[in-house]
Amino acid sequence: MASLRDLGLSEYESRAYRSLLETGPTTAKELSRASDVPMGRIYDVLNSLETHSLVRSQTASRPKKYVAVEPDTALDRLLADKKRELDEQAEQYEEIVDELGEQLEPTDPVDEPFWTAAIGPTEAGDLLIERLTTADDHIAMVAGAPSQQLNLEEMGEHILDELERALDRGVDVSILMRPELVDSLPRSVGERYRSYLQDDESFNVRTSQNVTGTFELIDHVEVCIEVPHPLDAGGTFAVIDLKDSDFAGDVAGMFQPRWEDAAPLKL
Repeated sequence: MASLRDLGLSEYESRAYRSLLETGPTTAKELSRASDVPMGRIYDVLNSLETHSLVRSQTASRPKKYVAVEPDTALDRLLADKKRELDEQAEQYEEIVDELGEQLEPTDPVDEPFWTAAIGPTEAGDLLIERLTTADDHIAMVAGAPSQQLNLEEMGEHILDELERALDRGVDVSILMRPELVDSLPRSVGERYRSYLQDDESFNVRTSQNVTGTFELIDHVEVCIEVPHPLDAGGTFAVIDLKDSDFAGDVAGMFQPRWEDAAPLKL
């Protein structure tokens, strides 16, 4: 059940404010009795509520009286305070991430084959996007069959977002697909391509019938291979990520002549 404590008030502050709504204008002594807030704490509690602009006081009266601000106004003020607090925390976390990004540097990679796998379209898509973030030089994406990762509206947008960030880092992006797959792309992906991606010299899309399999070649040292679902021709069962410079070199050697023979995409 929601309470005022969820918006940052203490137990005593919550009790005092609720009691003021019931009593109307009242003194600190009377409020202490009505709210069960100890008399030794009531003035600190009221000062805190005034600081949050949740109560108003009548200083001309003797003894001093207090009244609660209307609930709608009080809740709006508490919410605004909470949002400011969260914004400040978000900025602090961003500064921490920036600082840690400078501190945490990977060691020189060991030239030893390593592979991992993600099963299911969501996990597979997450793994693919994670690996795309590591690209420093070149990304080659090959789609030889309908792919959930390329067909799903949301995943297509996520992949494009990451490819755009790669372009900003100076990474060249090459996408090779079968011509019939072009019509299966989400409309939003096609619009983003026409709007600005096709004008980027580092982003190139070509089509060819001589394409089989679906995979991503990253920096000529890593390959993400999509495994189709055995019971769903349009589904993804898993993605295998293999870091092996020899295997990646073989894949690059097969990719390049197909790329050179392919036709540039025109939408």
